[in-house]
Amino acid sequence: MRIRSFFLASLSALALAACAAGPDYVAPSPPAPAATGPFISADYEAVTPSPLPAEWWRLYNDPVLDGLVEDALAENTDIRQASARITRARAALRGASADRLPQAGISASPTYGRVSEGQTARGTDREGFAFDAGLDVSYEVDLFGRVGRGIEAARADVESAQADADAVRVMVVAETMGAYADAASAQAQIDVARQIVQLLDDTLRLTSRRHEVGLESGLAVARIKALREQRAAEIPTLEAQHNAALFALATLTGRAPAELPEVASERSVALKITSPLPIGDGAALLARRPDIRAAERRLAADTARIGIATADLYPRITLGGSAGATSTSIGDLFTGGAFRFLVGPLIDWTFPNREPVRARIDAAEADATIALAAFDGTVLQALQETETALSNYAQALRRQESLQSATSAAETAARITRARLREGTANSLEVIDAERTLAEARAVQSSQDGAVSRAQIDLFRALGGGWSNPELASN
Repeated sequence: MRIRSFFLASLSALALAACAAGPDYVAPSPPAPAATGPFISADYEAVTPSPLPAEWWRLYNDPVLDGLVEDALAENTDIRQASARITRARAALRGASADRLPQAGISASPTYGRVSEGQTARGTDREGFAFDAGLDVSYEVDLFGRVGRGIEAARADVESAQADADAVRVMVVAETMGAYADAASAQAQIDVARQIVQLLDDTLRLTSRRHEVGLESGLAVARIKALREQRAAEIPTLEAQHNAALFALATLTGRAPAELPEVASERSVALKITSPLPIGDGAALLARRPDIRAAERRLAADTARIGIATADLYPRITLGGSAGATSTSIGDLFTGGAFRFLVGPLIDWTFPNREPVRARIDAAEADATIALAAFDGTVLQALQETETALSNYAQALRRQESLQSATSAAETAARITRARLREGTANSLEVIDAERTLAEARAVQSSQDGAVSRAQIDLFRALGGGWSNPELASN
């Protein structure tokens, strides 16, 4: 009873005196005060400060795209690796949390041997069996927070792994959409190129007939034919780009190229959102970007590890107990005479050489300083990427608008020139020049339509995406 009272009093005193070594974590502020305000590059005719929807790819209203994104989120190999890293981090957290619990072990050892004469009384049998069985229990009193800081660091590691997985999802969704958009854009450019070739075929037939009756020279026919072949030669390159985009899409959705459904290649119109894009503001960006969350959680983990290292400056106290029985006969092993027990604290404290411990503390503090700089850099990088994407999108829209006007003017000029050619009031050089101008305008406009799609996707990727499904966000 006295022993029990002593240990209860000791545990109470230790609990009251317990404190966590090292600094308590405080979340860092953004490195730039303006980081939480509106974006400076936003053209609010093309974008709106409304919150970014979680599944932003649904803004395109394309069921095929929705299905491909769902496949990528479920089957992409990079996402599967990220999910496995979360599982590994959670296992480490369980291991760290288990250090708060008492540790117990059971032992049993039957042995046969012989002892020296000096270890036995005269006349005692020196050779024979010895049987021992026991239960050992130990519990580390976390007086200076070593175990608590370890759990704190492991929990932050789990949250960092979850944020890293979200960052992988953002990348995979954006790349899946990019590959789909590239395939659609390439197919649209192929269709435009084929239309141009068809128009040139019509012009070539008309010019050939005029040449046959002496109204055009052979040079005019040859020049139109050369222009037609030049445009036709662009189609295989565009088809190769289309196929490459589809192959990339297959890999992103966890498929072999031959397994990609045919419906994924059927779109021949560039992805387009005609309404202003919802982008939120800087504060929403910092809260949403998973790489910023991951960097902040790594800083929290490294701060906790300073406490783990600092705790080694102080004694490590373990309360332990052992009970069992030892006998030379297995039949006597469970009698009162064979019973033994041992109870007491174990104090482990390394001194006076404290330099190795202080070196570990300095290293942990340096790691935390690195993590803080990495956090600041990640915030600034996120702002740079978002402002750049906003600027690129605005300029892409302006260029698209100018090219649409140029294409409309080129179509009008080509139509008038063809009519004049049929009437005999225009020569072949004028027709060739008008057709070339129209072909170039349509090709460039088609390419720019794809560039606008890409600029939209890059903007959404810079904004960090979002996740309305809790399972996607935490797996």
